[in-house]
Amino acid sequence: MLDIFPDQPSYEYPPLINVIYALIWAFLLSSIIAITHRLTYKGDNYSKNFFQSMVLGGIITTMVMMAIGDSLARGLGVFGAMSIIRFRTRIDDPRNVLFLFAALSTGICIGVYGYTTAFAGTFVFCGAATGLHFSRYRGDGPKFLLNFTLSNNDSLASLQDILKLNCKENSLINISANPKKGTSYEYLIALHNSEQKIKIAEELSKIEGVIQLKISYTENYNQS
Repeated sequence: MLDIFPDQPSYEYPPLINVIYALIWAFLLSSIIAITHRLTYKGDNYSKNFFQSMVLGGIITTMVMMAIGDSLARGLGVFGAMSIIRFRTRIDDPRNVLFLFAALSTGICIGVYGYTTAFAGTFVFCGAATGLHFSRYRGDGPKFLLNFTLSNNDSLASLQDILKLNCKENSLINISANPKKGTSYEYLIALHNSEQKIKIAEELSKIEGVIQLKISYTENYNQS
């Protein structure tokens, strides 16, 4: 009844038309996942390389799965070949990891000719990601690291009032004392939008004793 994209049996050496058909759908489905990630991404400096990695990863995974087929020997050979490559890219945001895994999973499904699973999984995943993006559980706004040195600690209360007024969230994550320059502070702040960092920088710079003011973007920060 729902066999719009019927699953096909795995061939040891699939015909060229089947290979091209599978690779095209792997490209389209992984692109849908990548576009969904871009549309639901919150923050600055979106990585185009990560976008391409999701799309190309789905295609590569499809190629690998079709090459392996039902052969255990091929699977061990691919595993040995992949172990030579060292993947050192660090992905801090768990949400990015899930989107990358979803794109690769699509390639796995297409590679074993599981079109029904690939289509259903892609659209359910993208629908869930979009729904959560507009729900109360959507991600926080852009986060920044605020660093400054305060030569006069009497101004700290005024500074904290500015942060409470202009930030969605702010938390002190590091403090260090320097006898010559003063006390250095590091805050993690979440803003309503990235343009607010200019306003905050201007207001903080007016406080007496604030020096070495710096606001830098951070995609994800895990407090220890």
